[in-house]
Amino acid sequence: MSAPEDRADPSTPDPREARTLLYRDLRAIPTGLSGREARRRLVSYGRNELRRRGGRRWPQELRAQLTQPLALLLAVAAILAWLSGSPLLAGAIGAVVALNATFAFVQEVEAERAVEALAAYLPSLARVVRDGEHVSVDAAELVPGDVLLIDEGDRICADGRLIDGELFVDASTLTGESVPVRRSAELVDTTGPVLAARDLVFSGTSCTEGEARALVTATGMHTEIGRIAALSERVARADSPLERQVKRVAWLIAAVAVGAGLAFLPAGLAAGLGLAAAISFSVGLIVANVPEGLLPTITLALAVGVRDLARRGAVVKRLSAVETLGSTTVICTDKTGTLTENRMRAVRLWTPAGGTVEPGTTDLPDDVRLLALSAAACTTAEPGRGDPTETALVDLARRLGIDTAGRDARRRGLFGFEPHLKRMSTVDIEGSGELAVHAKGAPESIVPLCTGIGADGAPFRADDRTRIAERVESFARQGLRVLAVARRGVIAAPVDRGHAERDLRLLGLVALLDPPRSGVAEAIRDAHQAGIRVHVVTGDNGTTAAEIARQVGIGADRVVPGDRLDAMPEVDLDRLLAEPGEIVFARTSPEAKLRIADALRSTGQVVAMTGDGVNDAPALHRADIGVAMGRSGTDVAREAATMVLTDDDFGTIVAAVAAGRRVYDNIRKFIVYIFTHAVPEVVPFLVFALSGGAVPLGLTVLQILAIDLGTDILPALALGREPAEPGLMARPPRPRHENVVRPAMLARAWGFLGVISAALSFGGFLWVLHRAGWQPGDPTGVGSPLHHAYQQATTMAWLGIVACQCGTAMAVRTSRAALRQIGVLSNRRLLAGLGVGVAAALAASYLPPVQAVLGTAALPPVCLFLLATFPFVVWCADELRRAAVRHRDDRRAAGRSTPERRAPASTGASLR
Repeated sequence: MSAPEDRADPSTPDPREARTLLYRDLRAIPTGLSGREARRRLVSYGRNELRRRGGRRWPQELRAQLTQPLALLLAVAAILAWLSGSPLLAGAIGAVVALNATFAFVQEVEAERAVEALAAYLPSLARVVRDGEHVSVDAAELVPGDVLLIDEGDRICADGRLIDGELFVDASTLTGESVPVRRSAELVDTTGPVLAARDLVFSGTSCTEGEARALVTATGMHTEIGRIAALSERVARADSPLERQVKRVAWLIAAVAVGAGLAFLPAGLAAGLGLAAAISFSVGLIVANVPEGLLPTITLALAVGVRDLARRGAVVKRLSAVETLGSTTVICTDKTGTLTENRMRAVRLWTPAGGTVEPGTTDLPDDVRLLALSAAACTTAEPGRGDPTETALVDLARRLGIDTAGRDARRRGLFGFEPHLKRMSTVDIEGSGELAVHAKGAPESIVPLCTGIGADGAPFRADDRTRIAERVESFARQGLRVLAVARRGVIAAPVDRGHAERDLRLLGLVALLDPPRSGVAEAIRDAHQAGIRVHVVTGDNGTTAAEIARQVGIGADRVVPGDRLDAMPEVDLDRLLAEPGEIVFARTSPEAKLRIADALRSTGQVVAMTGDGVNDAPALHRADIGVAMGRSGTDVAREAATMVLTDDDFGTIVAAVAAGRRVYDNIRKFIVYIFTHAVPEVVPFLVFALSGGAVPLGLTVLQILAIDLGTDILPALALGREPAEPGLMARPPRPRHENVVRPAMLARAWGFLGVISAALSFGGFLWVLHRAGWQPGDPTGVGSPLHHAYQQATTMAWLGIVACQCGTAMAVRTSRAALRQIGVLSNRRLLAGLGVGVAAALAASYLPPVQAVLGTAALPPVCLFLLATFPFVVWCADELRRAAVRHRDDRRAAGRSTPERRAPASTGASLR
């Protein structure tokens, strides 16, 4: 992406001018704005947002609905009807096309609004200095002159000039370069491209390392990213895999409909029809094969799924992700904050001289207090805010009566936590005025850097390292997280990490307790029952992670440390992941997460990967479902993820998988429902053609359209809100490449429910004609004695299809279970939709104005009584079919020997 060389907007000051001039031009001070002044500036400058300039591109979106394959097919049918001299039929089909496109367009708009509304669940926040205090505000309320606090993992949401501190920034959104660049308040550039200035930061970039303060110089459309382009203007909506599958099905239906129409055109002519009547006959076949409500119903079902997930604490950023969730086979989860509460508390302290003590003990020796003081000094958290591990150390010092006020003012250097090194260190002025390096981190990272041990700095003895390792292992077996703390005095602040973190003196160990979350064990059990394996991928100690994993029910069959994983060839990693059981990957690097995701996907697994840090972003991108933590996660991780947990709870992941399965099941349910009534709509045309016209048409094209667009839509939409079927999470995940329309669904829709519905509706048509004295070949046209009876017969067939639709809708609510298991009245939307459809159909049959259009006639009470039995015949027939399926499956299951039945989560093969 190219960027302007010079700033073109004269309304904002040059951020590269002298800092004193910049403060003057922005009317700002280093201690930040007052809240009142910030509100005044918000009115003057506007909200810190990128505005869409073109508004909704509704003409193009509406045109896209009019060019869907099924819409094009109906348009062809309308043209044929017009050419055959049936303008009323042509107009009706055209109206159906327009109404269906409008309906689909409205659903698309509602779906888009549903996804956009999810931003309210996770507002973007920024930390600023207001009224001299550090506060969090809505990022949209930043104004020029604000002092912005930037920390590792933050998304930078305004342009600014660094006041102090040093950062590494991912500026790829502006420059296209993926390597983070250094930005420092000490590196002043007054010439050259603005984006290359080493003391400036820009909206849309992310901080990958370090911390700093910046003076906000521009917001909203005045930022560099605002001037280059509003990103939302260039985001094109891509069809999800499900939508692509459905479109392929639509084209297949279109081909079948056209083929049927062309094939039966000569049949109509052979039956003695004129050319115009034969064309109308073919048009009827085409219309009968088109499920007009299919595409908009799927869109709405996915949007509803997104809303439901959001209410459960899972914010899904793409509609397409809902379908992927249902096929998840492996979850790779972090430990801290996901399986555990992420509420660290120091519960054990160990020093070389005094052994293990509890922080609550009174009269603690000086070496324990020094341990707690040094641990708290080596933090950036504040009481109640920040990294949970660091807040626990600050809380430990407070509990021991150690004053940590002024920590930041005494700091003279900071070497932030590095995932590869698993440690951090600070350089601080101590109470005596001397400088000291304080370091904390994983014991295996800190201990090798130490040459002395204890408060007096005695040299390491031969057995000291063994003693420390045994104590670490003992704490880890109790599920405690262990940190080693060290220090050394220095004369001058070290210039780099290598000089700082050497010749340290080990003060001791801090063991922290982070208890498992309530409900996680139940969620793990549900995941196993659903055929999902759960691997733990954590930076924590392997023994600690394995103990926590076992407490919540994860197998933890093997513990693979990070160094072993790093040295493992790809083929060995693939073999390891294909073996039975679940694995704890401990002390892993961010690159390891990426390798694990790649290895699992290469074997056909559908992977959900959790993460919260900056370096987790690549793995979150690569996984099928990247899951970021909404509370503890960084902005970078949230942006990279597909789904964000607002409660950071593993149980929400499993709930989201269940919701994804339910949505996908419901899509299949209304596909079966929509496809079923194609059979009773086509059969009258086939009988007419095969009888050579001796049996009149049992339906008119307008009646078919009234079914497809009138009585069909509301029940189909209601099926998208169907509750989960019993046993939903007891099934293995569906294969990644399984089509949404399966042969079994077509067999049920066309070969069973459709045949029954066709027999009932067309049988009712023949019964009404027979009662009137009709014999095959008798005329039924306008002016004939049997014409009124023929209108009643077509009304009987039409209402028969509507009645069978009611039975089909109730039948397809489950694919295997008995309807009583989910409750006959549990989907009130469906009952209301069926009621509206039946009422509309009866009104169309008995109101003279509608009778004239549809060719219907009032039916005697005996016909209505017969129609009332149709739904129960269809429903009960499918209940018997499902009972037979359950009996067959139960016999097959009973025939399997017990040793052959393995736990769903035990092997990769069982996941299929």
